[in-house]
Amino acid sequence: MKIAIITGGSRGLGKAMATSIAAHGQDVILTYQHNKADADAVVAQIEQRGRKAVALQLDVSDTASFPAFRDAVKQALKQRWNRDTFNFLVNNAGIGIHAAITEVTEQQFDQLVDIQLKGPLFLTQTLLPLMEDGGRIINISSGLARFSGPGYSVYGATKGAIEVLTRYMAVEFGSRHITANVVAPGPAATDFAGGAVRDNAAYNQALASRTALGRVGEAEDIGGVVASLLTDEMGWINGQRIEASGGINL
Repeated sequence: MKIAIITGGSRGLGKAMATSIAAHGQDVILTYQHNKADADAVVAQIEQRGRKAVALQLDVSDTASFPAFRDAVKQALKQRWNRDTFNFLVNNAGIGIHAAITEVTEQQFDQLVDIQLKGPLFLTQTLLPLMEDGGRIINISSGLARFSGPGYSVYGATKGAIEVLTRYMAVEFGSRHITANVVAPGPAATDFAGGAVRDNAAYNQALASRTALGRVGEAEDIGGVVASLLTDEMGWINGQRIEASGGINL
């Protein structure tokens, strides 16, 4: 039995990842920051499919809390699965801040770096001793690391940084046969960034018109990609950026 840890797994893309991974026959530990009810609902949905799941609270911007989170993971593994290790880590939790370079604040900059670069780095470092050899790490980037959307400069820059960091993870963890890859979603109709893509019909259509497949993504599109990368057949993919965008701005 293989177990995946997914940060930010209570809603949006993370929820779709969690349920897709469960549909592929794997168990899940998902994290949430504030909304325990949403997280518990995802756990219930996974358990209805016959898989095991646990929801744990985590603020990925608070690196000081990571040792306690590792202890909570160890306890959950022992109590729910009677084991000491897990197999996969999906660093998904993130936020979207729209601010022009001339207007972005230092607080916004620090928040994006803490959540989308510092957090994944040090959470991976903290959890690595619990990961089985032959495990996998998936970091979530964005299409905005390849193409530019005005107002998302710092967001895109932190995603570009996580892509570089992922390649270093692939090299440094290779001796343990742990792979590290990036999934970079394009625009998706979720509640991300206030639900702009989902709720603004004109914006949605503008993005769809620039996409080869003629629509924006859905959460399930991204969840399926992440789940597929954790299957046995994908073990030879390492240090790669996989963009799941339907072919936007090609």
